[in-house]
Amino acid sequence: MHIPCTKESSNILTYSILCSNIMKISFFNIMVTLMCLLLATLTTMAQGQGTRVGFYRTTCPRVESIVQSAVQSAVRADRTIAAGILRIHFHDCFVNGCDGSILLDGSSSEKTAPPNVPLRGYEAIDAAKSQLEAVCPGVVSCADIVALAARDAVVQVGGISWQVPLGRRDGLVSQASNTVNLPGFNDPINVQIRKFADKGLNTQDLVTLVGAHTIGTGGCVVFSYRLYNFNNTNQPDPDINPAFLPQLRALCPNGGDGSTRVGLDTGSVTSFDNSFYANLRNGRGVLESDAKLWSDGTTRPIVQRFLGVRGLLGLTFNVEFGRSMVKMGNIEVKTGSQGEIRRVCRSTN
Repeated sequence: MHIPCTKESSNILTYSILCSNIMKISFFNIMVTLMCLLLATLTTMAQGQGTRVGFYRTTCPRVESIVQSAVQSAVRADRTIAAGILRIHFHDCFVNGCDGSILLDGSSSEKTAPPNVPLRGYEAIDAAKSQLEAVCPGVVSCADIVALAARDAVVQVGGISWQVPLGRRDGLVSQASNTVNLPGFNDPINVQIRKFADKGLNTQDLVTLVGAHTIGTGGCVVFSYRLYNFNNTNQPDPDINPAFLPQLRALCPNGGDGSTRVGLDTGSVTSFDNSFYANLRNGRGVLESDAKLWSDGTTRPIVQRFLGVRGLLGLTFNVEFGRSMVKMGNIEVKTGSQGEIRRVCRSTN
């Protein structure tokens, strides 16, 4: 229908165009606002709760190179130290959050708890702290040094690097009794999943982070029961490959020295790779809790994805490990005015 071009109709047309333009501008502004909010949310998720990449860029710019150098020296002297440094970070974060409380000395500190007694690598943390105090005193927390050292230890034995958000502060409390909820060597899968979920980590994070057992060892005391009298049956654990059983029994004789150490990733104990998952598939998992990752239907598909099983979306171990480490590294962190920045990692100020 033709509309005559009168003054009134012209005003209506002008008003309509103006309203249309305003709506377009408003819609654009809304979309921009939503995009900014989304980017801010994603950045917060990536950086963590109160931590961020580059936290010491102006206050202690050499922090990463100093920690890296200390870890590099320690691993060059003893390649097996890498696993110890990595475990320190794990065991720290699962107790009172990632606050360096595992580093504190004391007759009843976290260090004295049975799961932590075998840990090694504290000297590398001390060395890094000493050097940092000389360059930028009172600035870098021990908790942040631990997080950086764990990353650098992985890199030193063949893993790939990832960015570590920083800004943690050090805790003031360290008690052995608080370690009861650490993941255990004989935990069933449902218990492992719950313990990780309690820390904000999902099942894929669980399978990924347990992959840290690609380096390091376990004492015979924590798995020899699987070799001779599993569940009081006088039989070995059926999850163990019968061809692998004689090798483990030779290393851990019945009634032998429980302190003897055995590689958790046989054949690749000092290289950070995904052969650990292949061993699980082949019935060569050393710890019961590890072996269950394959025998349990909840976690097996995730192990299969790391192995590139056809028909499943694959996962790249090194990449996923870095992502899960960032998530774990932000468990219950202390920031701002919480805690303190220790002058010495083994004692509070």
